[in-house]
Amino acid sequence: MKKHSVKHISYFLLPAAIMSLILSSCTTQFGSLPEGEYISVLEKSPNYHNGEFKNIEETPMMSGDKGKFEAWWDFVFASYPDIAPQTEIPHVKTDLKKLNLQDDLLIWFGHSSSLLQISGKRILIDPVIKNYASPVSFLNKAFLGTTLYTTEDLPDIDYLVISHDHWDHLEYSTVSYLKDKVKKVICPLGIRSHLEYWGFTPDKILEGDWNSHINVDEALSVDILPARHFSGRFLSSNKTLWAGFLFTTKNHRIFYSGDSGYGKHFAQIGSTYPNIDLALLENGQYNENWKFIHMFPEEVAQAAVDIKAKKVIPMHSGRFALSTHKWADPFIRLDKASIGKSFQLLTPMIGEIVDLNNNKQIFTKWWETVPSK
Repeated sequence: MKKHSVKHISYFLLPAAIMSLILSSCTTQFGSLPEGEYISVLEKSPNYHNGEFKNIEETPMMSGDKGKFEAWWDFVFASYPDIAPQTEIPHVKTDLKKLNLQDDLLIWFGHSSSLLQISGKRILIDPVIKNYASPVSFLNKAFLGTTLYTTEDLPDIDYLVISHDHWDHLEYSTVSYLKDKVKKVICPLGIRSHLEYWGFTPDKILEGDWNSHINVDEALSVDILPARHFSGRFLSSNKTLWAGFLFTTKNHRIFYSGDSGYGKHFAQIGSTYPNIDLALLENGQYNENWKFIHMFPEEVAQAAVDIKAKKVIPMHSGRFALSTHKWADPFIRLDKASIGKSFQLLTPMIGEIVDLNNNKQIFTKWWETVPSK
């Protein structure tokens, strides 16, 4: 048999073997897709067609010269320099349970996980607390120095926010721990199927389509907004929706992009929702092979300009290597791309308190202190 034939066969056999192992060890973690009468709810969405959700713009998952399996193979088995730091990245462990509830603040946990505290409400966004972003512990392991928090460190939470059902945003053990410790969950359409399968009661779940407005209480409203991405925890894609969010209180308007490629939706958000004080924008895991579903840092800077954000904190980097770029490149490139722009770039360390009412707070370029190979 020719060498290239063996390799091409391996593209299919190895993923199949890995998936078989995953399925045999952790089926509960996969959750449950929408089914039965709930499908009729999804079918009312203008973003749902032929059994799946669609992006506003045409969005191919794979965009490079390589096919899906070839790109996957290269990502798993090829060698990439500095894809992960060689030493611990700088961090601070703030005692979350001793935070003054009246302080407006944000604490980043790495990747896209953060604790947002505004108007006396605690909002936990896309929490992934364990040290890997996959159904099994040997894939997508967290960087050194990024696993300082455990679920037991979390305070009582008013609102748990889930942007979509990928493993690095919806993590079974964390949300299961929080099942009886959060008042409500806010999520896009379809996510409730996973949550109810894991024991959440329907009355706890506030779901919505893109451009849904939810007055969650007297102090806080949440808009569920478009993103340019996809969903799925195993073989089925786009059966649940993906989204960004806008959190509005008397004193603050904060936007979280969720995972999103660059698109026209950012300018639309900027026009519809003026005076965004802070934008939490995905910035990492980009690649030419999937350039429509994740932003490059220069696109992140443009998205910030599009939504007219006053301040920006980069998300989706600093904890996991889910692409082939150097681990620090998202910070280096966004820092450069932000020069002369209309927003202020904030770069807190993991665990560092961001005072939302302090316009003079300074953050270091902490990634520059981590040695490369």
